[in-house]
Amino acid sequence: MDPDPDALAVLRRWEDAGGLWRVLARQGRAVTVGLYRCDGGEEIDRLVADDPRLARFLAGRSSSEDAPPAVDRDRDAEGRARQARPRDRLGRPLPYGSEGVEPVSEEPLPPLATVAAARELLADGRPFSAHEVYEARWKAAPTEERDLWQGLAQLCVAITHAERGNRTGALRLLGRARRRLEAYAATGGPAYGLDLGAVVSWIAARQGDPDGLPWLSGHPL
Repeated sequence: MDPDPDALAVLRRWEDAGGLWRVLARQGRAVTVGLYRCDGGEEIDRLVADDPRLARFLAGRSSSEDAPPAVDRDRDAEGRARQARPRDRLGRPLPYGSEGVEPVSEEPLPPLATVAAARELLADGRPFSAHEVYEARWKAAPTEERDLWQGLAQLCVAITHAERGNRTGALRLLGRARRRLEAYAATGGPAYGLDLGAVVSWIAARQGDPDGLPWLSGHPL
């Protein structure tokens, strides 16, 4: 457990390879991070470092399954965080003044409307925006449905990564989405018109042949 000279690089490589990490302790400026297998089971190694870059990377997160907090966001006239910077269809920021895609509402929609809106966005080639719609529903959903909505959001992020050419990141998110959707399907909870068996089968096919058919076409969402 000697301090790693470039803990941030090690942590990024671990995450990109599909492994999970968890913050185990913070003491002063030092942080201890456990590295786990992709299923979150056995701890493989630990990092101990007081690198300020690592602290910034971990800010607001306790594990690799936590979404990075939004930073440097624009605010509306009432002081609420709103992303005013234009973005392309895959969520990449564009220079101010550019013409980007229409932003989606941050307010959660009812379940059926959520699925319908996400389908429309995916049909328009906007998986990142579909993820935002699912994420808003996930944050507002009852506990027993959160695996469904979070799994769907992660699946849309995986498609986004694939469209951006990041197969490693796409496969990492696919694994997380599959575990959540399989767990939810096993509960017998409502699927709101989605065929979760077909969704999981599609994920398995992409995991087996990530460079085959385009990810944004032929999906069962």
